Amino acid sequence: MSLAPEAAAPPTPAPAADGLQQLALLAGVATVAVWGVNFAVQKTLFAVLPPGGFLFARYLLMPLCAALLLIVVSRGRWPRLPRADVWRLAGLGVLGHGVHVVLVTYGIHWSTAFSSALILACGPVFTLLILHAAGIERLRGGQVAGVALACAGVFVFLSDKLIGRQWAATGGDLVLLFAASLFSAYTVWTKPLIQRHGGIPVMAYATVAGSVPVLLSSLWPAWHAPWERMQALHWGLLLWASIVSAFLGWLVWGWVNERRGVARTAPLMYLMPLVAGAGAWLFTGERFGTVKLLGAAVTLAGVAWAQSASGARREAPAPVD
Repeated sequence: MSLAPEAAAPPTPAPAADGLQQLALLAGVATVAVWGVNFAVQKTLFAVLPPGGFLFARYLLMPLCAALLLIVVSRGRWPRLPRADVWRLAGLGVLGHGVHVVLVTYGIHWSTAFSSALILACGPVFTLLILHAAGIERLRGGQVAGVALACAGVFVFLSDKLIGRQWAATGGDLVLLFAASLFSAYTVWTKPLIQRHGGIPVMAYATVAGSVPVLLSSLWPAWHAPWERMQALHWGLLLWASIVSAFLGWLVWGWVNERRGVARTAPLMYLMPLVAGAGAWLFTGERFGTVKLLGAAVTLAGVAWAQSASGARREAPAPVD
């Protein structure tokens, strides 16, 4: 995140470039919608398949897709990276996949779809705190106020569960909050590697490395999972969550960020809890009280305030190939 002043406005884009910008915007909105609906998809799937079985199936599919994509874009070969970077990516893969995704999966299982989406939307707050702790960026007054407001919103959001002693759901939300901080760390630490090697090689190496602990830790619950209860709908939901949402979603999101710039694309993430809430209301029967809606509004306002106060300059979109 840069503290440089905002760059001068780029020249008026050509019609083709302007059309590509609109396509990238639509693709970004569609991706956020897919991610929002995916919370209800996973909750529906967990009614039949335990989280361990879901994780095992997902990490049989994702590394294969990532490896095949890397080989295709590298024209039939597996690109070699410097040994030091390979070890870094292995560690980050374990953090981003072996720990973060496992915590998110179990957090969604213990919590609700809407709560999960809202808690994970707090990621930009953790990113700011990590950048500050690393000495990369100093927090401004507006950022501190935004972080404080977001924390207050999360407390209000969780208050009904605390008062009602819903310890499993509260624990799930706290797990998700910790998982959001891990993903922020993963995002910050992979940035220089992406700049050196590109997004697809970094994603492939990290996914393959991170899949190993996930498969090992989920082998036992997957072995005892009731696979015979899986119907065509459930297999479709599993493929949706593993391929469409997790794999293709991040590929499309990376392309959208490349075309529009991170600063112009990040605010679309605030739509995810709204989509998740609508999906949970329609498909899982989740209902929201006034306190929960107020807490959600305060949390999102705090996250938006903290991010907008960062002073990040708008990035010019990538040129059309």
